[in-house]
Amino acid sequence: MVGLGRFACAEVAGPAEADAWWSRFVAGLDHRSELAGIAGTGPLAFGSFTFDPGNTTAMSRLLVPRVIIGRRDGRAWLTVLGNESAGLAELVAAQASVEGAEAPAIAPSAALRLAGLIEAAGSPHPVPTGWTGAVRAPRDVRLDADAADEDRWLRRVAEAVHRIESNGLEKVVLARSVIAEAAEPIDVRHLVDVLARDYPGCWTFSVDGLVGASPEMLVRRERGLATSRILAGTIRRTGSEETDLKLAGALARSSKNLAEHELAVESVAEALAPLCSGMNVPESPYVLELPNVLHLATDVTAVAHKKASALRLAAALHPSAAVCGTPTSVARAAIAELEGLDRGRYSGPVGWIDSRGDGEWAIALRCGMVDAADPRRIELFAGCGIVEGSDPDEELAETKAKLVPMVSALLG
Repeated sequence: MVGLGRFACAEVAGPAEADAWWSRFVAGLDHRSELAGIAGTGPLAFGSFTFDPGNTTAMSRLLVPRVIIGRRDGRAWLTVLGNESAGLAELVAAQASVEGAEAPAIAPSAALRLAGLIEAAGSPHPVPTGWTGAVRAPRDVRLDADAADEDRWLRRVAEAVHRIESNGLEKVVLARSVIAEAAEPIDVRHLVDVLARDYPGCWTFSVDGLVGASPEMLVRRERGLATSRILAGTIRRTGSEETDLKLAGALARSSKNLAEHELAVESVAEALAPLCSGMNVPESPYVLELPNVLHLATDVTAVAHKKASALRLAAALHPSAAVCGTPTSVARAAIAELEGLDRGRYSGPVGWIDSRGDGEWAIALRCGMVDAADPRRIELFAGCGIVEGSDPDEELAETKAKLVPMVSALLG
């Protein structure tokens, strides 16, 4: 789905406050839909939330676009909030013809250009520069990869392992960031197109400057069924099918990775239990194959209670052990003390919710945040779970593997 324009916006502390605001907002809307019952049709909001609202200068936002283009299961739709513009249908048909593709197959950047033209046709406010022109790949991208920063991060991981071995901390997730700078403002449509093409098994997103392709669905709610994908335990692929097969087997047998994964699964199951019934938690994980890494993965499913919207479920799940640690309060305090990084909206929930409470909320991973003050710059993030026995050098290598999707999108 693609949305453009701003019909409404709420700055909130987190998903729980956003859920309350969205419920009030939807109650005051007069809307109709020709595809009632399909998740994502009708009014919806896109959101992006901070990892830790008490330890960041960033803001969590829920944005209600004026124009929304969606497609699912071979069907495409257009939603416009506000007074419909004359000639809107003709504009849609003309632009679809120009793009040379049927609506169900339209590329993300093409959908953004279409949404921009529709927004321009019906809004007295100007469309943001760059949303209706040709997609531009970044030029002369420079990565600020500092060896001193890597050394500091290695020491932080070693300190985390020491704390795990000496007190009540079981797991903590530590992140690091790398700054990339291009010769001109970064066109996020290019990043979205490349990520969607290269990582079709992930959830590609771009919300308010945060762009990425997450392999981890915090929660999806559709017609009462809740699904959460947990990833914990990672190894980098080599490009050799034979070697990767051996690595997958080693990952599935690794006691260290299995222990880390079990903590993450337990945290999700415990958080969903009060809001769901009929929960199914597989006994063992499977190996999820992505183009750059292999993950241990578990898909938990359950029947959500009627009043448990996708946002309410996300609020209950965040922060999970996969992005914070165990116990949560101890791990969060350790992150604030050791990490030396303002995560902002990295590793927070990012996604959408519709007027029926259905929606998808991924964890903002494999992503970067465009600098609003200098859009030539983007901060890229990656992290990994630290448990007893973690090796700092191996964890650093894991973060480099997790940076590959965004680095490749910028350079490719």
